[in-house]
Amino acid sequence: MPDVKSDLEIARAATMKPITEIAETLGVPADRVRAYGPTKAKIDTTYLDGKPSTKKGKLILVTGISPTPAGEGKSTTTVGLGDALNRIGKNAMICLREPSLGPCFGVKGGAAGGGYAQVVPMEDINLHFTGDFHAITSAHNLLSALLDNHIYWGNDLGIDARRVSWRRVVDLNDRALRSIVGSLGGVANGFPRETGFDITVASEVMAIFCLANDLKDLQTRIGNIIVAETRGRDPITATDLKGAGPMTVLLKEAIMPNLVQTLEHTAAFVHGGPFANIAHGCNSVSATRSALSLTDYVVTEAGFGSDLGAEKFFNIKCRSAGLTPDAVVLVATVRALKMHGGVARDQLGTENLAALREGCANLLRHIENLKGFGVPVVVGINRFTSDTDAEIAVIEEVCAGVGTQAIECTHWADGSAGAEALAKAVVEKADGPNDFKFLYPDDMGLWEKIETIATKIYRAGSVSATVAVRRQLEGFEKRGYGKLPVCMAKTQMSFSADPAVRGAPTGFDVNVREVRLAAGAGFVVAVCGDIMTMPGLPKVPAANSIHLNEQGQIEGLF
Repeated sequence: MPDVKSDLEIARAATMKPITEIAETLGVPADRVRAYGPTKAKIDTTYLDGKPSTKKGKLILVTGISPTPAGEGKSTTTVGLGDALNRIGKNAMICLREPSLGPCFGVKGGAAGGGYAQVVPMEDINLHFTGDFHAITSAHNLLSALLDNHIYWGNDLGIDARRVSWRRVVDLNDRALRSIVGSLGGVANGFPRETGFDITVASEVMAIFCLANDLKDLQTRIGNIIVAETRGRDPITATDLKGAGPMTVLLKEAIMPNLVQTLEHTAAFVHGGPFANIAHGCNSVSATRSALSLTDYVVTEAGFGSDLGAEKFFNIKCRSAGLTPDAVVLVATVRALKMHGGVARDQLGTENLAALREGCANLLRHIENLKGFGVPVVVGINRFTSDTDAEIAVIEEVCAGVGTQAIECTHWADGSAGAEALAKAVVEKADGPNDFKFLYPDDMGLWEKIETIATKIYRAGSVSATVAVRRQLEGFEKRGYGKLPVCMAKTQMSFSADPAVRGAPTGFDVNVREVRLAAGAGFVVAVCGDIMTMPGLPKVPAANSIHLNEQGQIEGLF
């Protein structure tokens, strides 16, 4: 494969079409395009509401094996596949999540694809974009301010300050804010209490934003957010604090999907961005539904490995929105599978077929899990330049052994041409038999749902929790929330709750250390192991390398 420039160099050299032209290819009326400069826009999709759609697009999910520091490339594959579907004559677009500033300045870097399979303008998408995350942060923190203000001015609702569950958020990694004491400094500043911050992508407002069907549904869901309890253990909601209206006002523009384009001018909705390890990890329902009404094939991705992102895509997003996926692409790389087979990161460039075969146990586990949902699966091998033909052949052989097609892809270096074979396979799968089903029924108990996910998807031998956690779940059920799905908050690095355990472990224990009711979003969060809802920066954060050069251009973002 030919050498290519860096992702940033490729993005800067791109010739982008005016965003109005991209909208026109989708059939979006000009008066529904809210341009943010020449290359990005928000689309007012309310004109689609209530209209019988002449299109019913095929929904393709891109997910991955368990992540490693070696990289897998789900977003890159999503972009490459969308471009390739258009290349073979199909009418396709893609739906991605918006990147969080936390990973951009922390460890992971940007999230707009890579090589010749990118969405652009890359720098804008990764930094502030159209301001959606700022709007979500402001809406969340407005509710926090209303809550503390109500207590300060007499507390007519009888809120028990010891039972306030609503924290504040900021879209940065900042461990110092995980646990704080607020309202210090005297009587004028309120009543001191313990509180803390989560990262914005872990906010229930973010989850609601991504699951809401429209503004009306958004306001209803926001009103259902439970922020605290009274001394009698009665719930206090955002509606009680009169927060639903002003919070919705702050999100009025943000809820419109953001339209950008790929390097090959495929239309892309980039909208919403919950993390899959601490939230449900999917782009907005409003963007996905709109895309399905506008094109014949919609390619979307779910965060991290299929044990997190895909499981939540199926059991939470599809359940809530009434969506049915038509096919799944499972992304794998030789490098990541060798790491799952025990190879050190600095040795991944050396051919090691034995370790690769051992690491394929992780791939096979993901294939088996995905097939359990009844959706057709194809494996996309995201090829790196250091991969050998013998290594690619091992993955193809292993997948063939379980009746699954594995296709080598070179979209990172070759753009859509490198994913053409994958696109043809996806079309065939999407047109084939589909017996999509959820992992568990609505009326299964909450603890049983947690056990089902842990044992059937992760292959845990047991699930543990304190008596207090079990009682909380029983309390949720008594209050009418027993039919909600469960959102597992767990490390993305392993099937287990221990990030150091690679491959396909079995028989381990998953400890649920706490549970949270997200009544507005419509799910119960089970926090497992040591997972944090406010990440910290590494010893050498990515931020250390990000700067402006003499030409005023951003350097170090990738």
